[in-house]
Amino acid sequence: MSEAAGRSSLSIIIPCFNEEEVLAPLRARLLETLERLDLSWEVVCVDDGSSDRTLELLSNLHHQDERFKVVGLSRNFGHQAAIAAGLRYATGDAVTIMDADLQDPPEVLTDCIQRWREGYDVIFAIRQSRPEGVLKRAAYKSFYRVLKAIADIEVPLDSGDFCLMDRRVADVLREMPERNIFMRGMRAWSGFRQIGVAYRRDPRIAGRTKYPAHKLFHLAFDGIISFSTLPLRLATWFGLLVVLLCFVAVGLVVIWRIFGLEFMGHTAKDIPGWAAGIVSVLFLGGVQLLILGVMGEYLGRIYGEVKLRPRWVVRTALGFCRKPGQVE
Repeated sequence: MSEAAGRSSLSIIIPCFNEEEVLAPLRARLLETLERLDLSWEVVCVDDGSSDRTLELLSNLHHQDERFKVVGLSRNFGHQAAIAAGLRYATGDAVTIMDADLQDPPEVLTDCIQRWREGYDVIFAIRQSRPEGVLKRAAYKSFYRVLKAIADIEVPLDSGDFCLMDRRVADVLREMPERNIFMRGMRAWSGFRQIGVAYRRDPRIAGRTKYPAHKLFHLAFDGIISFSTLPLRLATWFGLLVVLLCFVAVGLVVIWRIFGLEFMGHTAKDIPGWAAGIVSVLFLGGVQLLILGVMGEYLGRIYGEVKLRPRWVVRTALGFCRKPGQVE
């Protein structure tokens, strides 16, 4: 019998940003699933600075059922920061992270709870299928495989933030101080006993996605930069390769000029040489800018970390002992 078998409380963290259209069906699906579980539970809804009636509806939901608790952030700090804020407030022996749009089916929690009771510390959901278009599915698949190939940790393929974690794993994540948060990578880094549960990702039940292409790209870039130094090493190797090619090119030009060899019907004296010089300068300049850009990405993240600004600011909190306005 595992340690988890004797535990009896579950916290569900749900980041919300302009999700007023999905809150009613979300509540119904959650209640239908959670009431069947032999657990006490709480739902921690984190409003990430919504501009619609999301916070108002969440507040009403809390007043109707105190098991639905609300953390309202002062502005939009981002999906990953909202998850981290939820971890700070969650109190359950097991903690689940899921999206509000019901693309992560609450019914999967039944299998996750079973695995948790078998002794697993992290049960991450693996997307067997997803409703997005071909290009977006290909981009997701490519990202996970690139990250797996270059990351310093073992990141499970096709697994998002949807998961269930033991309390001790949640405690490890909540104490991680980084500002550029990539929760699924941090979860993999924590170690412990982990297992995947396959599920089919459903279409959004209502509304539009809050993760457009540029935000997905930024999240993917954060994941790569946060968990791999390979881009820095590639920049170094690429720079060395260019230097080597330049030495080879210089040697060939010297031989071409000294021995008066013809290349494509011309000798070195027939060509003024200014075009080749300009091309070389532009090429080397581009390589230098590329290397500086890669270094800048890392330095920018270091700069963000050392400022030690709060990852989020709480405007209101309903159902907790913590005072509103807390920063983390």
